Amino acid sequence: SGVQETSNDQLVVGVQNYLEKAAQKLNPIVPIKFYISSRTDTGVHALCNSAHLDIQRAPGKPAFSEKQLIYSLNYHLKPEPIRILNAYRVTNSFHARFSALSRTYIYRLLIGCAHHSEIPVFEKDLCWAPVGGYLNVPAMQDAAQFLLGTHDFSTFRSVNSETPFQSPIRTILQADIQPSSGFLSHHYEHRDLQFWELKFRSRSFVYRQVRRMVGALVAVGQGRLRPHHIKELLEIKDPQAFPPNAMAPPSGLFLKSVEY
Repeated sequence: SGVQETSNDQLVVGVQNYLEKAAQKLNPIVPIKFYISSRTDTGVHALCNSAHLDIQRAPGKPAFSEKQLIYSLNYHLKPEPIRILNAYRVTNSFHARFSALSRTYIYRLLIGCAHHSEIPVFEKDLCWAPVGGYLNVPAMQDAAQFLLGTHDFSTFRSVNSETPFQSPIRTILQADIQPSSGFLSHHYEHRDLQFWELKFRSRSFVYRQVRRMVGALVAVGQGRLRPHHIKELLEIKDPQAFPPNAMAPPSGLFLKSVEY
């Protein structure tokens, strides 16, 4: 249900709620708050996210070691698909969100499915198989080049409560489209399904920018847009100009890494 914490009256529970609930089992003397680097939406996955937290133990109790922290938090997170992979002691000036140099997202596309019922069951909710089953990948690769560099991404952001306070200027450091493999796909080669990964790297992204960029590139792959239309969408600088219903679904999106 997304990373961000939800209030008690909401039916969905965010990843942050689970992390803080697990951390409270460590008996801190001040409630622990997690500051998470990247606030992924409901339905989006994270192969590796990062967060920082402060722990105050009772007087006389030694600080947790990194290993103790990883083991204890994972013990209390056991039923959830959330795992602590590493822990590091950091300086007081470190901030998981604002100290990040870049974030890398990948989006997984599946080509060759005429209907969503043809998606391998082990790939359910882990990729997007656009309608029609065919995409012109070279045209998408040409179009992706227009996204590289520093631009006003107003057209490529969804409007939310933070929009008035956030600059739409972002710098895309990488925009690649490469062939990929699916889970166990070498066992069903006869089905002629192709997986592709779109990789985007930037210091930060505006709200839903990656899903809208992917959606526009898929529209190019389907022939509904030409590659140069991506440049035109950037120049228009208007969220309303984005093609209707073109945003990619959250299921294919993964936060791959956060670099410091």
